[in-house]
Amino acid sequence: MVLVFKTSIENLKQAGLIATALNSNAKIQRWNFDLEDIDNILRIETEFEIENEIIHMVRQQNFYCEELC
Repeated sequence: MVLVFKTSIENLKQAGLIATALNSNAKIQRWNFDLEDIDNILRIETEFEIENEIIHMVRQQNFYCEELC
């Protein structure tokens, strides 16, 4: 499944702050940011329901994150 999140991450430097945590999470198969989108989208490919885990991970770095339906 693909999880889609709206974030306040605006550039690659900020995305890099989250990258280590995303890369180290074994539940995440792939991830990417669409920073050209007005909502600064974070897409996560996973087989698990980890929405709250992702939101917590991003918010720990002081960025806004909410799941989009």
